[in-house]
Amino acid sequence: MLEKRRIYLPPLSLIGPGSVADLVEEIKDLECQMVFIVTDKILNELGIVKKVTDIMDAQAISYVTYDDVQPNPTCANVHDGLAIFEENKCDYILTIGGGSPQDCGKAIGILATNGGHIKDYEGIHMSRKKATPIAAINTTAGTASEVTINYVITDEERKVKMVMVDKNCLVSIAVNDPELMLNKPAPLTAATGMDALTHAIEAYVTAGAFHWSDQMALYAIQLVSESLRDAVKDGSNLEARSKMAWAQFIAGQAFSNCGLGFVHSAAHQLGGLYNTPHGVANAVLLPHVERFNKSSCPEKFAKIAEAMGVDISGMSTDEAAEAALDAISQLSKDVGIPASIKELGAKEEDFELMAKNALADVCTGGNPKEVSFEDAVAIYEAAY
Repeated sequence: MLEKRRIYLPPLSLIGPGSVADLVEEIKDLECQMVFIVTDKILNELGIVKKVTDIMDAQAISYVTYDDVQPNPTCANVHDGLAIFEENKCDYILTIGGGSPQDCGKAIGILATNGGHIKDYEGIHMSRKKATPIAAINTTAGTASEVTINYVITDEERKVKMVMVDKNCLVSIAVNDPELMLNKPAPLTAATGMDALTHAIEAYVTAGAFHWSDQMALYAIQLVSESLRDAVKDGSNLEARSKMAWAQFIAGQAFSNCGLGFVHSAAHQLGGLYNTPHGVANAVLLPHVERFNKSSCPEKFAKIAEAMGVDISGMSTDEAAEAALDAISQLSKDVGIPASIKELGAKEEDFELMAKNALADVCTGGNPKEVSFEDAVAIYEAAY
């Protein structure tokens, strides 16, 4: 309880319906010369970006928009964006979207102040200078990139997702306005919601977990379990969307300060090789990795079952832990997540390469149980 910890959180977080308007007031007070908006074409076409820029226009805030970010942002995305940022002499970054625009915007911000190539920053705290100031508007309840010190960029040449853990990428203002999350497609809602659940569960069982992160993670697990099915079933359900916004926001703060585990390491390989959406990859792998981890902390898995609404009275610790795995699988099934990585396009001949790369992923160090090469291959085989 009295151990020394270092906690990273955004200086300001705005959460709840209508939060975007509050953000624009904050940006206006900063007197920025040119705001650089990082987003993707789908959000632009859906009019989500316009909801933000209309408010900015009314406040006479100047901006330029970069919307070429891919679902798994690449080195090329980052450097193309940086060129536009510098050409327009921008001095502030505004990211609008899920994890992809958030991660790309963070990477651009790091390069704008530190220089070099984005590959130079793979690893832990590799930059020297704070990124260009960033405000992050999250439009999906999943990645929590808007509140974390993490970002992930795909190296197209190696077909590997590079994980950057860097205190200098932390945004200045994080925004979670559930009104911007309404009416998103059910598959996207399911994938991002299961991503939030994965963050919460991995944060709870990770080797770096502590009393503060435990409480945050358990509450996030509870919120996802209560609201994800409803959010998927009815995209206009503001209460469910609001609960999911809080769930991913809380889970993000937890894992950003205690770490993740092998689910993310294994999922990153599916994204790097096959461009699999991150949330879907996490969701499919989650029960298989946690079945492997269960023996390391069965009492924690019993608590997960309870947080997910399972009545564990009368169960042994092992029975309750097993019930947690069943609850995870059932939630995934209920929201329409594919049952196997085979359905995601994974190939058996790639398992050894994926296992090797997953073991080198920075998230593996946080797994509660040591993972061998054979263990990693076996996990992919079980998920296949």
